[in-house]
Amino acid sequence: ALGVAPDAIDWVILTHIHLDHAGGAGSLMCALPSAKLVVHPRGVRHMLDPTRLWEGTAAVYGAERAFELYGTLVPVDADRVVPATEGMELALGGRTLRIFDTPGHALHHIAIWDERARAFFTGDTFGVSYREFDVGDRAFGVPTTTPTQFDPDAMHASIDRLLAMQPEAMYLTHYSRITDVQRIGSDLHRLIDTMVAVARAARGDGVARHGEILAGLEQVIREEANRQNWAVDEETSLELLRTDLDLNAQGLGVWLDRERALEAVPA
Repeated sequence: ALGVAPDAIDWVILTHIHLDHAGGAGSLMCALPSAKLVVHPRGVRHMLDPTRLWEGTAAVYGAERAFELYGTLVPVDADRVVPATEGMELALGGRTLRIFDTPGHALHHIAIWDERARAFFTGDTFGVSYREFDVGDRAFGVPTTTPTQFDPDAMHASIDRLLAMQPEAMYLTHYSRITDVQRIGSDLHRLIDTMVAVARAARGDGVARHGEILAGLEQVIREEANRQNWAVDEETSLELLRTDLDLNAQGLGVWLDRERALEAVPA
């Protein structure tokens, strides 16, 4: 649409390798013959051979649903993949893009700082923001704690790193450009702690615990809808976030099991 030829594209940059962000990377690289793929060092091997990435996604969604969402994953040639290391800079269109290592949502997550725009491309580190919740130009954010590498302490630290740059805007994959980022960042910190408390309060294991965590997260969203006076009612908010909340509950369960396993290890 912009009149840019496919062979003029230099970079494809992945914030992380979850398939809703990276599932089309291999196919896209086939269509962009001159491009290099930039991905966190922990994600490189999964771009070269996406077998384990697919297996992990199928474990979360089920194989049939995963294929419906993402189709067949295409590997990328090793000579076209560039590890996205902390502080790495890319020159693009007269501006500089800088890589920030931002774990918390996943260990293989980066954010990209656009110096000229004074804005970050945040992937999932700065949560999700649905336009349906907006009140005028006031946006809202909800943390994403999806499996399997959610780490609340790391997520808090990554959010603080981004906010320390005094960005004018954040570009969220889910969805779009948001401003007033200091306020939204404070909300994310509060909600991360609240969601962790919901998980810690859950009893039992397996399906029963998942259901308890999910019910707790739904109550958090009801309270947030009222607190923030979102533009949609509580039940519409829950419906919009249905998949997110189920994945968040799964991720909190995985994190809780990991925490308890660590606590059980003798000092």
